[in-house]
Amino acid sequence: MPNYIPKRVFFEQEALEYPAGKYLYKHFKNLGKSEIKLLKSHNRVTEIPGKTPQECYVEGKNTLVVGVRKTLDFEKCKPSAHYQLPLVTGCIGKCEYCYLNTRLGKKPYVRIYVNIDEILDKAEQYIKQRLPETTLFEASATSDPIPVEPYTGALSKTIKFFANQDKGRLRFVTKFTDVDSLLDIPHNEHTTIRFSLNTQKIIKKYEHNTPNLIQRIKTSKKVIEAHYPIGYLIAPVITEKEWRRDYESLLQKLSEFLGDAKTKEIHFEIISHRFTKAAKRIILDVFPKTQLPMDENKRKFKYGQFGYGKYVYSKEELDEIKNFFHTKIQKYFPNYNIEYII
Repeated sequence: MPNYIPKRVFFEQEALEYPAGKYLYKHFKNLGKSEIKLLKSHNRVTEIPGKTPQECYVEGKNTLVVGVRKTLDFEKCKPSAHYQLPLVTGCIGKCEYCYLNTRLGKKPYVRIYVNIDEILDKAEQYIKQRLPETTLFEASATSDPIPVEPYTGALSKTIKFFANQDKGRLRFVTKFTDVDSLLDIPHNEHTTIRFSLNTQKIIKKYEHNTPNLIQRIKTSKKVIEAHYPIGYLIAPVITEKEWRRDYESLLQKLSEFLGDAKTKEIHFEIISHRFTKAAKRIILDVFPKTQLPMDENKRKFKYGQFGYGKYVYSKEELDEIKNFFHTKIQKYFPNYNIEYII
C-alpha cells in the first residue's frame, strides 16, 4: 500500500486512452479511499476546495491529477543538469521555503503523466542532438517523484531506459524513503539518486510531512548498497544561530551511518537559502507564523538565471558557507565531489 493516498483524484479524459490511465482509474475505484472525478478539459483543475490560503494549500496537496504531458519541449536545468525530465509535477511535502510555492498556484496539486513512453522518446531525441557529448537529465526539478512512484512506475521505467543509453544520464533528488522498488533495477550506474538533507532542527521547523534526517540517511545507504551513484543535496543552508555546529553534526551523522559505504565517491550540492518577493508573499499567506529569515534588508538582491530577482546571502556570508562546507566535507568524506556551492 503506498504511503501517499490522495483525498481526491482527477483524471483527464485523454489519460484514460492510455493503459496507465485505465489501470489507475480502476485502481483508485477499487481502493475506494479517494474521490474520483473526470476533468472536462486538459490542464483545467477547478474543483479543489478551499477558502483561505491555508485551506487551498492543504487541499491542493491532497489532490492527484492523472494527465497527459502535452508539452514535450524540455526546460534547461542549470546547474544540476542539461534538461529537466518532466515525469511528475508537484510534491506531497509541505516545506515552507519551497520555490514550487510560486510555480504551482494557490492549490499546488500533484500531477502525474501516463505518456511516459512519449516523454522518454523525446529524451532520446535530445540525447542524439548533443552527440557525442553526454546529456544529463534532472527528474526532480519540479517535483519529488518518489511518493507517487507506486502509482506511476515512472522512475522504474526511466531508470531502465537510461541504463541502455550510452550518452544519457539520469539524476533525481528526494526527501522520501520509499525506494525499495528501485533497488533491484538493472541501472548500469547511469542513474544518480540524491537525497535532500538538512539539519534535524531545520527539517522539524520547515520541512513538514517529510521523513526525518536519520530515515533519509538510512535509505540513502540502501541506495549505495544497490550500487547506484549517490549524492546529497544540502539545501537550503540557513545560517541560524549555531548553524556551523548543526551542519557539522549533520555531516558527522551521515559519515557515521554510511560507515564503509562512504568510501564510494559521494557527490555534494550545497544551496544557500534564497527567496523572491513573490515567494515571500505566498509563504506568509500559507504559513503566517513562519520563522524563515526573509528580511530583505539583511540580504543582497540579484537576478537569477530565469530573469527574476531574488534575495540571497551577501558575498561575505556565502564565502563563509563555502569555506565551511569545503572544510567539513573534506574532513568526513575521503572520496567526495562538491559539484557546486551557491
